[in-house]
Amino acid sequence: MRKIQMVDTKNQYLAIKTEVDGAIQEVLDSAAYINGKAVKDFAQNLSTYLGVEHVIPCANGTDALQIAMMALDLKPGDEIITPSFTYIATTEVVALLGLKPVFVDVDPISFCMDIESLKKAITPKTKVIVPVHLYGHAAPMEEIMEIAKANNLFVIEDNAQAIGSDYTFSNGVTKKTGTIGHIGATSFYPSKNLGAFGDGGALCTNDKALADKMTMIANHGQSARYYHDVVGCNSRLDSIQAAILNIKLKKLDAYNSARQLVAKYYSNAFASVKEIITPSSLQYSTHVYHQYTMQLIGVDRDKFIAHLAAKEIPCMIYYPVPGHLQKMFGEQKNTNWNLPITDKLTPCVCSLPVHTEMDEEQLAYIVEGVKSFLN
Repeated sequence: MRKIQMVDTKNQYLAIKTEVDGAIQEVLDSAAYINGKAVKDFAQNLSTYLGVEHVIPCANGTDALQIAMMALDLKPGDEIITPSFTYIATTEVVALLGLKPVFVDVDPISFCMDIESLKKAITPKTKVIVPVHLYGHAAPMEEIMEIAKANNLFVIEDNAQAIGSDYTFSNGVTKKTGTIGHIGATSFYPSKNLGAFGDGGALCTNDKALADKMTMIANHGQSARYYHDVVGCNSRLDSIQAAILNIKLKKLDAYNSARQLVAKYYSNAFASVKEIITPSSLQYSTHVYHQYTMQLIGVDRDKFIAHLAAKEIPCMIYYPVPGHLQKMFGEQKNTNWNLPITDKLTPCVCSLPVHTEMDEEQLAYIVEGVKSFLN
């Protein structure tokens, strides 16, 4: 049996080695390493795949979130609503820009933003809602957009973990996650469903004015070379990474389907295990399983993880400390956050390996390892 890994980027590469190597060689032959043809092609290809008018590639997913917020002309002290139960990048950029993060709770099934918690968090200082499509499941975007419209708020979708996921509205219309809000931000970190061989990110929008501004911000605030209209940053997707992503984008739906099959195997195997609540999707969202995150009920999680580690089965905790308890937000330590689902999930979630290269032998071994601890 091949060694089990949380993400097997090596064997995924070997399956497409000829195509990827050829694409990289084309970039090397062109010597257009920055903003070359591969970058322009990828922006257009991703735009077509997502069904969105504008895609702006950038250096990483965190930069994408920062550029999005910079484009909205926010002022220090403006409030940004986001879940506490997510990776820190979502709120890190809020603090970096002198804005105020306001943490809300999540739904216990989707692990995404809870609508009632969102409604209670809105104040006259609220300017932006940042829903996170966590673990590959979409946040309830139809309700979020209705709330945003009613309160004149911007919506930035953090789509780093759910690229390719479909959201179905109550009228039957389907859109890709990341294309519903005013701006979508995503990451191409190697472990993502659409992963580069290094860092990378992108923004998308149907608003041309926002697209033009974000393009400027990502390139030192330039409207033309050496003419800097706004304060910007240096955040570019390099041509080699774009060339790789062009190859992998064609396979994204197949990659997501492979992840869904892994998740189905796990969920079927654990259906009758009372100590495990398996992840599931709500009716409006397809789940692309960036992570297969389950809840352990009445189980010592540390001992469970140690048991799997002894069998060389990796198991990760995403995320052990929610945003509102991180030291970087210590100035808010006296805030009486009411986040009961976040408090409940944090000590009991754990994620099993899920990726495109898993085989049934590995899956059976993981299932046996899990059950051997619980029985």
